[in-house]
Amino acid sequence: MARTGFVYHPDYLEHDMGHSHPESPERLRAIVGRLEETGLLPSLVRIDPKPATDDWITQVHEHKYVKGLRQSAPQSGRVALDPDTSMSPGSLGAAYLAAGGTLSAVDAIVERRVDNAFCAVRPPGHHAESGHAMGFCLFNNVAIAARYFQKRHGLERIAIVDWDVHHGNGTQHAFYDDPTVFFFSTHQYPWYPGTGGADESGEGKGEGYTLNVPLSAGMGDKEYLEVFNRILRPALKKYRPDALIISAGFDAHRDDPLAGMNLTAEGYKALTRVVKEIAAEYAQGRVLSCLEGGYNLAALAASVEGHLRVLQEA
Repeated sequence: MARTGFVYHPDYLEHDMGHSHPESPERLRAIVGRLEETGLLPSLVRIDPKPATDDWITQVHEHKYVKGLRQSAPQSGRVALDPDTSMSPGSLGAAYLAAGGTLSAVDAIVERRVDNAFCAVRPPGHHAESGHAMGFCLFNNVAIAARYFQKRHGLERIAIVDWDVHHGNGTQHAFYDDPTVFFFSTHQYPWYPGTGGADESGEGKGEGYTLNVPLSAGMGDKEYLEVFNRILRPALKKYRPDALIISAGFDAHRDDPLAGMNLTAEGYKALTRVVKEIAAEYAQGRVLSCLEGGYNLAALAASVEGHLRVLQEA
């Protein structure tokens, strides 16, 4: 059995955008509860997160943006950052700890304390661009982790696989002209945030290193798996990444209220297996998975459980 790391901290629950907001602390409570009920949690290698420092945050985000978040962080109540995204008193600390959790997981993977890792963090990150928050996201956790793989540990080529139902505009934005990070995304299209057309493929030296596969509503396990086998596998065979990062949103599940796809927990297991096989061939098995979306609590918890069970497979 593979050693799968698990990043979690109760301070992630302190980010609270209101009782009616879909990106709620209950998401992580549902995941942890499911892992406890099924007996899976004790088999995971706990990785204790530490807050990321601004030196790493600003590898991706503008200094003035980070400073602005600090100045905006409320002592009470909530401060709106965009129509969908706000901060409560515990939000900024949770965001630093979420980004830091991915870095702690990178360290554990590269140092071979674990074979792979899943980061049950919030707030999520893939919509956050260099200079502004959006789509429930403050810091782009996976983008920061990609730079950390490169600049802290010397890995050259990182691939990010984003299967969230919404396009990871922030991650694409971070690496659009950079051939050292390959960004692949499947997403419902057209849908929030409106980006991710097939013609968006990078620019300058990064041309060809962004690969968007926009999908129409209603696609399910069979269609997603075909995309991963027919498009992702050959693309990464050519790229030969040194590590893979998954932007693991589970909101393409058929029961999710924020989209119209038909993936199941079994489908997510199949996608996880494809990514693991690619990583085993080219990247010494190095897979870092980071939670993004997923808003039906039962579907989210079941999908994460399945995802982790595949990560644990020998």
